[in-house]
Amino acid sequence: MKYLNIKKALAAWKNLQPLLEKDRERLSRRFTVDFNYNSNHIEGNTLTYGQTEILLLFGKVIGEADVRDVQEMTASNVGLRMMTEEATVKGIPLTQKFIRTLHKTILREDYTVYHNLPGGIQTSYVIHAGQYKTRPNSVITRYGDRFEYASPEETPGLMGDLVDWYNVAEQEGKLSPVELAALFHYRYIRIHPFEDGNGRIARLMVNYILTRHDYPMIVVRSRKKSEYLEALHQTDIEVGPVPSDGAHADIKNIRPFMKYFNDLVATEVYNDVLFVSERNENVWWYDGERIAFRTPNYTKILNAMRTQPILTLADMKEETGISVTAIQKLLDQLISKKYVERGEKDGSWRVFLTQ
Repeated sequence: MKYLNIKKALAAWKNLQPLLEKDRERLSRRFTVDFNYNSNHIEGNTLTYGQTEILLLFGKVIGEADVRDVQEMTASNVGLRMMTEEATVKGIPLTQKFIRTLHKTILREDYTVYHNLPGGIQTSYVIHAGQYKTRPNSVITRYGDRFEYASPEETPGLMGDLVDWYNVAEQEGKLSPVELAALFHYRYIRIHPFEDGNGRIARLMVNYILTRHDYPMIVVRSRKKSEYLEALHQTDIEVGPVPSDGAHADIKNIRPFMKYFNDLVATEVYNDVLFVSERNENVWWYDGERIAFRTPNYTKILNAMRTQPILTLADMKEETGISVTAIQKLLDQLISKKYVERGEKDGSWRVFLTQ
């Protein structure tokens, strides 16, 4: 990638400023779907990309969808808007109250989790929305070992340290916004202050920090989840297993995650630059991926779908001048990639690619 270097990517982004209003709106719509879909999908939400787009942009639920997943995605978008509004108010320091309120917003309410133990015994515990954890939490890594986070007793103090550090570091300006965001994310994850939703809050807070400094927001892509987790794991190895050490890590201690995060920001910003500036009718975007079709016939079909409420194969042939046989082959490709899908009415289509 030409702009994989973060400095070059950010310079290219700044050269595009100020953006036209229509470009800001295009980016906002794209980011809304991409962020909410990916951040929740990483945590197991089952809504498809298409379902997420229809839900968040049009308020409709299509196809079979778990009610809890729909509620979770809707609440996630409310949290995204809340975070963005808070971040744009300059001069107000970060507070623990804001983080807890953000958590309550995305979880909505307390709920009970049930587990079946060996021997048919069932156990349960309550997830508290907007409150720090009341029970220890840990994770089994991909390598099979258990990794412990901060204890419930440690958490309030460590979160106080985290917020105080951030406010001071932001004022001092010794760390770049990208470094601030990466270090905050890592320290926060090592505390894991809530019983659920920690990853979603961490990714919201990364964008809170970037937005405060007029940087474009980024998406941790679900399809690259393993890279994300591996960067955190390798950093854990360098920092060590003691939670308070992780919660007070320095920028030089998180080199694996910092490298990952620099590459992530560079890639996301570069794609924003392309999305806004590239003028090629055969280039489309889907979940952060640039799709360059080799034949303009795809674009002809997609544009026909977007402009005609009902479109049969015969209509497509008349509209595009492409044979029915060729149209069917192209449609099979578009459908298999989930770029388009059939609507409820015969001949209706939904297009999830954007330009």
